[in-house]
Amino acid sequence: MRRLQRRLAEFAAVRDWQPYHTPKNLAAALSVEASELVEIFQWLTPEESARVMEDPESAHRVADEVADVLAYLLQFCEVLGIDALAALSAKIDRNEQRFPAPPGK
Repeated sequence: MRRLQRRLAEFAAVRDWQPYHTPKNLAAALSVEASELVEIFQWLTPEESARVMEDPESAHRVADEVADVLAYLLQFCEVLGIDALAALSAKIDRNEQRFPAPPGK
């Protein structure tokens, strides 16, 4: 993941985009890209949405939007010094305490 963050940072640096990569701007861009992912599924039935990856064109669109969401999330974490995997692990730990598994599961 660090290697991808470094590639994204270098990509932005070569294009002099760092001044625009503020936490606010990156959060907004992340939201926009997540919305573009939602848009693909907007009018699909649950059954159609489960089969979206069967169509090569839809699969490509979904993969591209996932990549955009991940790219902005990684850049956001880089700017704020957040270790995304550590943050996720800590959140899962908190959720396990907050939402204990039902007995016998």
